[in-house]
Amino acid sequence: MFSVGKINIEKALLLAPMENITDITFRLICKEIGADVVYTEFVNSEGLIRGNAKTHKKLKISDAERPVGIQIYGGNLDSMLGAARIAEEENPEIIDINAGCWVKNVVGCGAGAALLKDPDYLQKLVSEVVKGVKIPVTVKTRIGWDSDSIYIVEIAKRLEDVGVKGLTIHCRTRSQAHKGEPDWSWVEKVKKSVSIPIALNGGVLTAEDAKKAFDQTGADAVMIARGAIDNLWIFKQTKELLSTGTITTEVTPFVRIETCIKHLQLSLQSKEEKRAVKEHRKFYTGYLKGLRNASSLRNKLMHIETFKEVEELFEEYLQFYQTEHSLNE
Repeated sequence: MFSVGKINIEKALLLAPMENITDITFRLICKEIGADVVYTEFVNSEGLIRGNAKTHKKLKISDAERPVGIQIYGGNLDSMLGAARIAEEENPEIIDINAGCWVKNVVGCGAGAALLKDPDYLQKLVSEVVKGVKIPVTVKTRIGWDSDSIYIVEIAKRLEDVGVKGLTIHCRTRSQAHKGEPDWSWVEKVKKSVSIPIALNGGVLTAEDAKKAFDQTGADAVMIARGAIDNLWIFKQTKELLSTGTITTEVTPFVRIETCIKHLQLSLQSKEEKRAVKEHRKFYTGYLKGLRNASSLRNKLMHIETFKEVEELFEEYLQFYQTEHSLNE
């Protein structure tokens, strides 16, 4: 059971915090399609305490996406404490500390996975954040810095001792980044050592992967990252697979394109049109996955800058699809 604060969900499906991906529009779409808990992009603690407007914008959440977690990152204890208190003002259900990001410019400032190199400091930093806010604090981390320093069981115990309410484990080391097979066995080992909820992350790209993760490890939750970008319906399909043993949702071209347009319309509510259309390009690969002539359609979409053009191009494609489909019946 994923029990964190007021959240109590059996076999919870979580949308991972992803930079430049999990803005409020993407979170709302994922929520509609079955994500149980969604997380913001990871938010820079230094930007927050310095009042950077762009950084503060990442904190904004809506009631429609609850329960929601705000993830913060940083290597300075005072900055992280200050950032946590600022995040708390937005009243999320969870404040999550990033201790797993492998990206060079994050670990280079002592943040993300770099915290794994000094378990004593990680424990102290997390302890101060836990004591400094009233909202439940969780941590997302990796199994270790590299294959020679996998101390996740010890770290999990330390974090539980200082009051962390849940832990997400990306089952690769920092040195692996996203390469190689994740070692899910560490989730089971950690669960035997602590009583807080444990979420599994890493290598979950399909509904079948998610079910396998629950079955093999006994994880309380599965956190999905790249799998959601490639297939938003992974949340709904996983729930179907868990409850009935089969996937019944048929994601037709019409459903894919309708959802893609809805996603863009949500973006237009908070962004200037040209920017919204341009930023939406990163989602086309996932939305168009498996469609006939998807590559050609995506190439056209990458060169247009207005919502009307996007809508017209999709209408044209659906007419082509419907005609071709009728001819083949």
